[in-house]
Amino acid sequence: MSGCERTLEAPKQPAIDASLPRVDALRTLPDITEIGFEWTPVYGDRVEGYYLYRMEGSKMTKIATIKDKYISHYVDTKLSPDTSYSYRMSTYSAEKRESEPSPIVTVSTMGTIESVPFLKAITGLPNRIKLVWRPHPMERVESYIIERNELKSTKWDEVGKIDGRLNAEYIDKDLRDNYLYRYRVKVKTFDGIVSKPSEIVEASTKPLPKGVHGVRATTNLPKKILLSWEASTQSDFAYYKIYRSSNSTLFYSYHGKTKSTEFEDLVSENGKTYYYKVVVVDVDGLESSQPESPIVGATLGPLAAPSITAIKHDGRSVFMSWRGDENSVKYTITKEFKSGGTSKKQNFTGIFEPNYQDMDTIPGVEYTYHIIAIDTYGIASKPSDSIVITIPKD
Repeated sequence: MSGCERTLEAPKQPAIDASLPRVDALRTLPDITEIGFEWTPVYGDRVEGYYLYRMEGSKMTKIATIKDKYISHYVDTKLSPDTSYSYRMSTYSAEKRESEPSPIVTVSTMGTIESVPFLKAITGLPNRIKLVWRPHPMERVESYIIERNELKSTKWDEVGKIDGRLNAEYIDKDLRDNYLYRYRVKVKTFDGIVSKPSEIVEASTKPLPKGVHGVRATTNLPKKILLSWEASTQSDFAYYKIYRSSNSTLFYSYHGKTKSTEFEDLVSENGKTYYYKVVVVDVDGLESSQPESPIVGATLGPLAAPSITAIKHDGRSVFMSWRGDENSVKYTITKEFKSGGTSKKQNFTGIFEPNYQDMDTIPGVEYTYHIIAIDTYGIASKPSDSIVITIPKD
């Protein structure tokens, strides 16, 4: 290094004036992080106050200047618990000269206070764990500090603080389901002293209910889908919750609940498909996990439109036949034509066979027919393709 050189000076030794009166003895009163001092004040004319020294390492270091000779008490703070300290005191004059020091006094701070004498964790609660303890007997206790640890971690996190010595419980909320946690409690005094940790206690949160088995959904009912499943054996069962989506990969929204093992979903559309997930809910509101794969249900779709196979006339009537859906139970035929320049329409209902003879015809008039199939639930198919025919006049 370049630049100015500096010589370190040895610390100045106190200027001792043996003629100054000295403090005969220091009396002490230890606490956990403090030591109180008391002495007989020295009222000599030349005395201005007192110097208090504490042993640090191998030498005495001045830690306080007491500027009034009439003072006879002092407290040394921010000390370590259960630790020995050595002190001495001297008087000083206006010229900052010191008397002979008092005899050295060695005193130990008290050990750290113990935590709560009893701690218990309540297990099996939904998303939470409750801690209870016996109030600390020391009236100086201001609050309790709650710390939590997970088994796979060595770190303790502060999760709560309860003020008041007589308050003796804490509920840790929003926890994972069916998970084990560990806890300990420390107490804190009004003067900021924190105790050793208490004994460690363990508790688990309540597991989720078991899921539903044997879920089925219909695909052959009109305007509704009927879900059914096996009854839950959960002892604290409350009800079932049904979630529904129109797409197997989209979000499933809440659709209804029931205590029965069946759920009727009324749907206004024919041939409508929905995806369902059914879960068990217990008395605490916990839901079983949703199954990965949904159950598919659908309303009964409309029949296929009839397909015309033949149409002909015999000069007086029209005969037609068709092929209908296997679930058809009857048919309706609509006939459209013009008479006297006016459009007219007729319906023929209650036809149970896939053929029909229309004898209400007039040669030279063009007739258009549509055939509609109807199933046992009254659901109608779309109309068949148009059939157009005219009976010649000759």
